[in-house]
Amino acid sequence: MIIDEVLYERFWNGEKTAADELVHRHGYMLVLFLNSYVKDIHEAEDLMIEAFAQMFVRRRSVSEDGSFRAYLYKTARRLAGNAIKKHRVYIGLEELPFELPGEALAETSLFENERKKQLYEAMEELKPEYQEALYLVYFEDMSYQGTAEVMGRSESQIKNLVHRGKKSLKELLGKNGFEY
Repeated sequence: MIIDEVLYERFWNGEKTAADELVHRHGYMLVLFLNSYVKDIHEAEDLMIEAFAQMFVRRRSVSEDGSFRAYLYKTARRLAGNAIKKHRVYIGLEELPFELPGEALAETSLFENERKKQLYEAMEELKPEYQEALYLVYFEDMSYQGTAEVMGRSESQIKNLVHRGKKSLKELLGKNGFEY
């Protein structure tokens, strides 16, 4: 499979189908990420389109280390913040539900669903910065560097947030009788 950065470069070299492939790869999860901010799936879809449009209107310097997706999510996060300010609705990070798509949960067994439910409930109890860092690193499979770009922090701060978030999550899950 061709990496995102190569597809992005191909788009800028005139291959318009490369843009379609990038949207196909990241559009759905980006909509879910944006929806966690704006709480409106239709607005999240519009913001996803806007985020990609910004990536395709102005060329960004991306390397082959996953920075395309980091730029994309950073752009989307900024757009979501602007949309929230525009509608004069404040949604703090502590109110954001970080969940996988419903389809992924529907395909698992009852036992796995219960385990995931416990995990999501415990995630909701974490500090907001732990939630966001864990979500981007584990659910979005983003690198520490990419997560740092999205959250506007250093890579070492992200490593600390993920470590502390996992530690807190383990403690919360243990209190709730989660079995590893």
